[in-house]
Amino acid sequence: MKQCTHSDSLPRPEPGPLSETCLECRAAGTHPVQLRLCLDCGHVGCCDTSPMRHATEHYKETGHPVMRTLEPGESWRWCFVDHVLV
Repeated sequence: MKQCTHSDSLPRPEPGPLSETCLECRAAGTHPVQLRLCLDCGHVGCCDTSPMRHATEHYKETGHPVMRTLEPGESWRWCFVDHVLV
């Protein structure tokens, strides 16, 4: 089973969200479907089900490898580099 090679280097404690919603969606006039938190810097972006996919775009622009869901009742994390749940 493939493992994430980036989770050990994440900041501790994890950063808090920099916003309550996806600011890129707000600026574009679209609505995020679900929110994701960058575990490197705290950026909040929308998921890949959202029209603009801002969490993935943030990864592509910054190289920050791991995000987690910000949805209530969920706790999973995703590594964009290793393509695994953390």
